[in-house]
Amino acid sequence: MPRVERNGKRKTRDQLSKQRIPELGYYFIVTDTKETEQNYMLGLRDSIPEHLQGKLVIKVIKKKTKDLVEEARDLASLHPQYGEPWIVFDRDQVKDFDEIIAHADACGINAGWTNPCIEEWFSAYFGTMPTYAGSVTCCDGFATTFERASGQKYDKADPEIYRKLNRLGNEQRAIEIAAQKFEEHKRNGKDKPSDMSPCTTVHLLVSEIKGKIGDEN
Repeated sequence: MPRVERNGKRKTRDQLSKQRIPELGYYFIVTDTKETEQNYMLGLRDSIPEHLQGKLVIKVIKKKTKDLVEEARDLASLHPQYGEPWIVFDRDQVKDFDEIIAHADACGINAGWTNPCIEEWFSAYFGTMPTYAGSVTCCDGFATTFERASGQKYDKADPEIYRKLNRLGNEQRAIEIAAQKFEEHKRNGKDKPSDMSPCTTVHLLVSEIKGKIGDEN
């Protein structure tokens, strides 16, 4: 039903559209790797309209994973215009995985994590999130999937990885698969991220950004 102005006149759809407040705020994304995660995030940024790309700032720090939260807090405090701070990292061999995620949540920092490694999230683009014993087998398993789909060897440092995943796979389906897997772990009583494998929350970041740009495009 059309909205009604204070004078009793109904607003047209054009009027409502002009009054719409842009939804995509600034995103400050901090990761601890120069290769896979960084390249994927840069690809995500470059996939959105050029006039919005400045709203996604990707920062790589040469520190331990446990320092990601403090780095995100410090940088966000220096740049208050960045409204959505995120940290992006893998389970891999991180000892304090659960504690880092809990600390991020307590500090108002969003955590885009993947267990065991981000290649698990990449696999979702091809319709599945297999169970692997660890990050090495996860990466090797995805490499096989990627080579089968593309005819090319998988390179963790590939700057075109985001574009290739979208060209060869299905991002919307990947988001659905990741969401289903997360809920499946919850139904099975698994609340600790370290116990939720395979699993990721990177899809939340991707879904949120892609879901908002339509209003500003």
